[in-house]
Amino acid sequence: MNIEEKLENSKSIPDVFEVVKEVVRKVTKSERAGLMLGLAEMGGNEGFWIGAFYPVGTNMIVMNKTPLRKIAGTNPGLFNSYCFHILLHEYLHSLGILDEATTRRATYEISRAVFGEGHTVTEMARDIRKFLPYITHPEPSWAPPEEMHIELVEGFDRSSVTYIM
Repeated sequence: MNIEEKLENSKSIPDVFEVVKEVVRKVTKSERAGLMLGLAEMGGNEGFWIGAFYPVGTNMIVMNKTPLRKIAGTNPGLFNSYCFHILLHEYLHSLGILDEATTRRATYEISRAVFGEGHTVTEMARDIRKFLPYITHPEPSWAPPEEMHIELVEGFDRSSVTYIM
């Protein structure tokens, strides 16, 4: 099965993340194990919302439930592409690419190299606002709410687990 088919056949966010890791390993020869995924209600402010964030120095990516719910309810065909785009961006942060502009550029270049110019993933990497007008990447001054309930997603980064608990 090729990468595009793997993404299309993904049944869950952890499945999508396995595709992200495979793509990054293939294109950049880099990888990181032991990541967790948290889902949280981060909502947004007037005119924008955050898709996800990676708290530097941690092993967790936190995705905003609001856009996930919106996409699942209004255009489920975009769900896997959206998750791939967001997880790729945040995974690159976890690999040490912290500058937003550099991360956005790398997300686009990797997406284009693997999926080609016209694929939804590549189009999202070029300009996600075309699909979700109010989504944005956190600015350096943005901070998550102090009181945030984070729901951990089971089975995330499962290919990194090589032992039985």
